[in-house]
Amino acid sequence: MTATGYREFTAARFLLWAAVALSSKLPVAMAPLALVFLVRDTGGGYAFGAILAGVYVAGEVVGAPVLGRRYSQNNSKREISAGLAIGALAFAAITWTATAAAWLPILLAFLAGAAPAASTGAVRMMLTTQTTEANVPRALSLETTLTQITWAASPAAVVTLASHASSVIPLWVGAAFALASAVLVMIVPLKNTVPEPYPEAQPTHAEGTTLSAGWPIYLASAAAMVMLSSAELVLPALLEFRGIDVGWAGPLLTGFAVFSAIGAVIYGLRKWPGKPETQSHVFLLITAASFGTGLIWHEVAPIAVALAIGGLFQSGVLVTRNLSLRKLLPPQLHAAGYSVMYAVQGVGYGLAASMSSVLMIATNPVVAFAVAIGLAVVLTALSVYGEKRTKKMWRMLPIPGAEFSSQVR
Repeated sequence: MTATGYREFTAARFLLWAAVALSSKLPVAMAPLALVFLVRDTGGGYAFGAILAGVYVAGEVVGAPVLGRRYSQNNSKREISAGLAIGALAFAAITWTATAAAWLPILLAFLAGAAPAASTGAVRMMLTTQTTEANVPRALSLETTLTQITWAASPAAVVTLASHASSVIPLWVGAAFALASAVLVMIVPLKNTVPEPYPEAQPTHAEGTTLSAGWPIYLASAAAMVMLSSAELVLPALLEFRGIDVGWAGPLLTGFAVFSAIGAVIYGLRKWPGKPETQSHVFLLITAASFGTGLIWHEVAPIAVALAIGGLFQSGVLVTRNLSLRKLLPPQLHAAGYSVMYAVQGVGYGLAASMSSVLMIATNPVVAFAVAIGLAVVLTALSVYGEKRTKKMWRMLPIPGAEFSSQVR
């Protein structure tokens, strides 16, 4: 890997890509909370708002593999642009359904999630085709940094807009960004060929590899989101349970997001020992240990340190999972694989949120957080098992480039 740092990514084509990535990610990050606020203020209550948020995520889960695979096959930016535009219209239309039957906002929420679901993988693929294979880890690190910043800023933006302006404004803002990304995506330069990989990045996929082959990688991504969801949703209750002012939740979560962004940048600065698969599992366990340590303290400072360390390594999980998936799947499935993994992360976040809510009612925040950490460790162990099993299958199948890779090692 060349020592060019991040200078390559200051070029105009990467700045344009960053604009597309930001404008396409913001609606996704804003949608669940924005739907809850909208329905609360229109008389539907928190329960129906949560249902709409869940339907939105379900739309992402369904749309990601179907539309992502279609994009991979046709390599068409027009389809991605159309999906983003349809999602934008669905976002805006939900705000006009206050007096409509329940099925209409549910349908629109599903459409808002499903129509642009392939954009995540497609936009990531646009980025990786603009750089050399050796610089892909840095590119993915930058994307992770942008994602962490977006997810950190979105909840505060939704709450501020809904509280001080109107509950429809967050969805309109999301619709505006989605529409902007639909336009911008058409002018991002896109290479139709995958760059020639450097020797260490020789693909490990066998003939006939499908999206399902990446299930251990998807599982590890879900484990990371289980911990993230628990940290974000349980932390206020945990602070109150420990006798700490709940107002510290905001600064602590902001610090977590900032250190996550820093961690992603640091990962891309150099080549680290071990394979991405091994790195991701180590990062997951360190994150779990850091969060677990934070449970035992009754003061703000050590909790802040625990969250900061967890953030540094949690972002590394996101980068290494993308690298592993990129190596496992054939190029024509990259966009679909990225989109599926993003959808699975959403499922992990949502399931952890539901589980934490039930446990906080039945027990207390400490138990809820501890169970979430334990679940993440179990998912990590299953991911390790799955990847070892997959490697055994690879050794039994003809893998293109295997002879060359063995000679390099």
